[in-house]
Amino acid sequence: MEYLSAFWTGVTHALAAFLQNLGVVLILLLIAVMVMVLRTMPRPSSRRLKPDAKSHVTWDQVAGLDEAKDELAEVVEFLRDPARFAKLGARVPKGVLLYGPPGTGKTLLAKAVAGESGSAFFSVSASSFVEMYSGVGASRIRALFKAARKHAPAIIFIDELDAVGQVRAASGMNREQDQTLNQLLVELDGFETKHDVILIASTNRVDALDPALLRPGRFDRQAFVPPPDLAARIAILKVHTRVKPLAPDVDLSIVARSTAGLSGADLENICNEAAIRAARDRRKTISALDFDDALERVLAGLQTGRTMSDPEKLSVAYHEAGHALLAHLVSRLSTVHKVTIIPRGGALGYNLVLPTAERVLARRDDLISDLIMILGGRAAEQVALGTISNGAAGDLQKVTEIARAMVFDWGMGESVTTRTVSADNFGLSEETKRLRDSEQTKLCDEAYDEAVRLISAHREALDRLAERLLERETLDREDILTILHDVTSAQVTPSS
Repeated sequence: MEYLSAFWTGVTHALAAFLQNLGVVLILLLIAVMVMVLRTMPRPSSRRLKPDAKSHVTWDQVAGLDEAKDELAEVVEFLRDPARFAKLGARVPKGVLLYGPPGTGKTLLAKAVAGESGSAFFSVSASSFVEMYSGVGASRIRALFKAARKHAPAIIFIDELDAVGQVRAASGMNREQDQTLNQLLVELDGFETKHDVILIASTNRVDALDPALLRPGRFDRQAFVPPPDLAARIAILKVHTRVKPLAPDVDLSIVARSTAGLSGADLENICNEAAIRAARDRRKTISALDFDDALERVLAGLQTGRTMSDPEKLSVAYHEAGHALLAHLVSRLSTVHKVTIIPRGGALGYNLVLPTAERVLARRDDLISDLIMILGGRAAEQVALGTISNGAAGDLQKVTEIARAMVFDWGMGESVTTRTVSADNFGLSEETKRLRDSEQTKLCDEAYDEAVRLISAHREALDRLAERLLERETLDREDILTILHDVTSAQVTPSS
């Protein structure tokens, strides 16, 4: 028994020593892992941040943005001659927020400010501040502003500000994004402020930004950068064709009128596609046909080699003829420039409808005319072929969006005319929701009934258009006017 007791005592001591050593080993391994993690974590340093190469963009290369350029001109003047403003006790805005749809020139404006002022230019994306490690985003903000002050006068440009500037969480959770935003707020309007560092930011979602970020003292100025109007599009096209050899038949004003609603980036893409087409054909100048093809590529996609059966081609021909006929009949602010049944992109055919004038406000009767014109393809199939196809899916989506906006947001229904009843308003009663939905349905149904009435009344003209499309596949404006020479504009009769 004594030997057995001594044996178990020895085993117990050995096991305790093993567990103690194992604990030490585990602690050492944990420390080693923590050291490795800390060493791999990003540690921003202001010494690594250097200004971007000097911007070569000048005001001459920024066209069609006169209002935004005027807002930023004072920033350039201040950076060039700060003493002139300081004598009068004036200070330059600490922050300038550029907002608007994508591709309208926000980044180009920031580069032009840097190029005109000759200041150091730091360009970053807001998404680069957001990391999985807590505190890294705030540290990067501090490092960025520290480097900018070191190279002052300097401009900091943050693209897509909404990645870190969204409204902070109300749940009390301390998110990494909130910490980054808090540090940005401090840098813009904290105790340590300097007026020789200016922040320019851009976003497509100004409605999602935190109110504390937008108040005066941080972003003092907010410049809306809209899609270009007709005059602006002409100016932008002139900039992008400055070094391109154009043929005598190119009229940039016609190209500009054909590109209503497109952004500056789209216009640049059209000019580039036209130049590529001319180079592919080994020509020395860019012709009007090159611009037409480039415009169709941007709006409708690449021409495809998709083959259709004769019944399918007949259905597409009547569908597109219906659009063209109703555009000729009811549209007051647009004309059909081209109609084709050659497949492009995901479409089996399309109408290129151009506005006759720039439209800023949309009247109710014009929107109803748009609904009728869009539903003309489905109505033509119903009247001429006695059946319908799934080719009107895109048209139905557009009609739904327009009618929804008319009732939900613009008060253009018959009974809901003095308030909005938007879908995200969860305080609406069930009765109001039913009324809202019935108003939207009524707009769409009445527009379709009117489209069917007009198509039926001008069936002979519809048949002429469809037959000519089947014969030639593409009709331009002159062809359409010749075919519809005996058709005059119609009076729309849905209830108003």
